[in-house]
Amino acid sequence: MSMLSIFLLTGCNNQAKTNDTDAATTDVIEVREVEIIQLVTPPDTTFNFNDDETGKLPSGWSQYYTGVSEITDWKIIDDNGNRVLAQLSEEDVSGHYNEIVFDGFEVKNAEMKVRVKGVKGERDQGGGFVWRFIDADNHYIVRANPLEDNVVLYKMENGVRTDLPLLDKGRTYGVEVDPLGNGWNNLRLTVSDDLFTVYLNDKQLFQVRDETFQNAGKIGLWTKADAVTYFDDFQIKVLPTVIK
Repeated sequence: MSMLSIFLLTGCNNQAKTNDTDAATTDVIEVREVEIIQLVTPPDTTFNFNDDETGKLPSGWSQYYTGVSEITDWKIIDDNGNRVLAQLSEEDVSGHYNEIVFDGFEVKNAEMKVRVKGVKGERDQGGGFVWRFIDADNHYIVRANPLEDNVVLYKMENGVRTDLPLLDKGRTYGVEVDPLGNGWNNLRLTVSDDLFTVYLNDKQLFQVRDETFQNAGKIGLWTKADAVTYFDDFQIKVLPTVIK
């Protein structure tokens, strides 16, 4: 964190009057110090997982779950000669969610990109981002689902997941998209204060405004129930914040 002090000089014209004398004029210079605190943001970060050991969590990451089941299984695996981060648990439990977050920093505003492949799942497929992650019961989510061919943005507040209304459209349960299939798709999200903008395969889908979680939090990835999902090339660009 760096601190910059700026001195502002402002002029005042003060008049003092005495009986039976001319007015005496005094010029006063007022000095005010304003501190601008600039937060040092982390550099742009890309996780391609090529240097992480297969069969283990990537270095610097922690896995969580929300719901009744205690099973979640995030690992680095080999996908046709390419190392990826995968959620492998196939436990079919309603209302169960799998999260993994990077512990290296907390941010408020950021742009995130990831390649996501929904491999299989009977109850659910696919996945997406978590951000402003406080704990397993409090964070935001956006995910792409090949079973439903839609993209939806939620808040998880006190362990209850709620889809959020779209800007200018209301509560539509996200948007329908072209078939996602079982191949790779590109999901992107821009977070700017209370405005969240969602893209799929380089096309803007929708925007959401919400002020439930206003502070910085961790960033990571998400799946639901038995969704076996692969993630690769996870990019985080932290947007700078200046507090005056």
